[in-house]
Amino acid sequence: MKRLGGKVAMVTGCGGERGVGRAIARRLAADGADLVLTDVAPIGTRVVATKPASGWGGMDAVAMEVREAGQRAVTALLDVRSVSQIDAAIGQALQTFGRLDILVNNAAAPPGADRVPVAQLSEDAWDTVLDVNLKGSFLCAKAAATVMLRQKIRGRIINIGSDNSKVGQPNLAAYCASKFGLVGFTQALAMELAPAGITVNTICPGPMDTERVDYFGRREDGSYDDARRTQRIRRLAAAVPLGRLATPADVAEVAAFLASDAAEYITGQAINVAGGAILH
Repeated sequence: MKRLGGKVAMVTGCGGERGVGRAIARRLAADGADLVLTDVAPIGTRVVATKPASGWGGMDAVAMEVREAGQRAVTALLDVRSVSQIDAAIGQALQTFGRLDILVNNAAAPPGADRVPVAQLSEDAWDTVLDVNLKGSFLCAKAAATVMLRQKIRGRIINIGSDNSKVGQPNLAAYCASKFGLVGFTQALAMELAPAGITVNTICPGPMDTERVDYFGRREDGSYDDARRTQRIRRLAAAVPLGRLATPADVAEVAAFLASDAAEYITGQAINVAGGAILH
C-alpha cells in the first residue's frame, strides 16, 4: 500500500498552474491520498492582470491530475477568511470521504498593495494579508483539528510559511508579520494537539518561480515585461548557496513526508526549504 493510502487531505490554494498547491496535491495523490482541493477562484488568483493568460484549467485540471493518479478528488471554492465556507469544504470532505487526515494551509494573499514601505502601507492592505495568511490558517486549522479530535485521527496539519517566516525584509512588513506569526501559531497548536498524536509543522520555502512573483515583470506604467521578471529571478537564484530557487516540487516532497507516518515524531517545527539561504 502507498504510504498515504486511505488518507484524505485538504489543500488550500490549489488553483494556480505553477503554484505550490498544485504540486502538493499531485504529490499527496501519488502517495495514495484522496484530495479536497480548494481555492478562492476556479483558476487561482492572477497577480498581474496584464500578463498573458495560459489557458490553464485551474482546480478542475488539478482534480483531473489527481484522478489520473488513481485517487479521488473533489473541489470547493473557499475564501479561507470565511468560517462558513471552511465548514462547507470540510463538510464536503466528510460527506464524500468520511474523514479528514491532513490539512495543508497553502492559501496566501496575492502580493499587491502591501509591497511598500511601512510609512506607505495602508491599513486595508495590512488587514488583507494578515487575514488571509494568518487568520485564514488559524480558521482552517481550528476546523480541521476539531474533526481530527472528534474522529480520534492522528492527523497532520502543515502550514506553508516562507523564508520571511524567519527573516524580515523591507517593503514586506505585512507579509513578514503574517509568516512570522504562522510559526508561533504552529508551535502553540503543536503543543496543544500533541497529546492526541496530531502533528503541526510549517514549511518555510525560499523564493520560488511561481505565479506569485509575476509582479516582478510589472513596469511602472502597469504593462508586463517577462524579461524584467526573468532578470529578477536570476538575481535571486544567484544568491542561493545551492544555485537555484526552490521549486513547488521541493516543497511538495517535504509536505508529503510530514503527512506520512514516517514524520509522526516531528511537530512544532519550521522547516527550511531554501537551498542553504536560511540556516536557522
